[in-house]
Amino acid sequence: MADAEDVNEVIEEGRTSMEKALERFGRELTKVRTGRASTSILDGIVVDYFDTPTPLNQLATLSVPDPRMIVVSPFDKSAISSIEKTIFASDLGLTPSNDGKVIRIQIPPLTEERRKLLVKQVRKIAEEHRIRVRDARRDCLSLLKDLEDDGLSKDDRHRAEKKVQDLTDSFVKKIDELTSQKEKDVLEV
Repeated sequence: MADAEDVNEVIEEGRTSMEKALERFGRELTKVRTGRASTSILDGIVVDYFDTPTPLNQLATLSVPDPRMIVVSPFDKSAISSIEKTIFASDLGLTPSNDGKVIRIQIPPLTEERRKLLVKQVRKIAEEHRIRVRDARRDCLSLLKDLEDDGLSKDDRHRAEKKVQDLTDSFVKKIDELTSQKEKDVLEV
């Protein structure tokens, strides 16, 4: 026999799925380039270091001395050329240069056309994550339907469905707010 505890479990499971979708969305947004330098642009870079794929942030210190430049200071100077090649080969469109001690990455200003493409990319990523939130809602509603089959009253199911919908609306609103903020950052000259 289904009870309130089962309903709360379903709602919490939905909340957890939606929170994960929101966190993933936030991480995806940090990878979208704005006109300013940010070390998060390099988060996905993995360097082949002594035949071991190693994240760049474990091989070097990353810093932003000014809004248009990222400086990569490798802990091991022998890795500098492989770091430079990996950054250049990435699909980020960045051109690193090294002086034997550090790698400097000049961040070129974004063209108006590139800004519009990035805004489209942000909107596409946002929609993908809205879909994930709605998928979590669908899963919750399905579980609530199963609970009704196990003895949950119709009224309790409808109240739980309302809670799930409110939860969904709040997470979609958070995604919309983050999207709006990122679009503003991208379009900012």
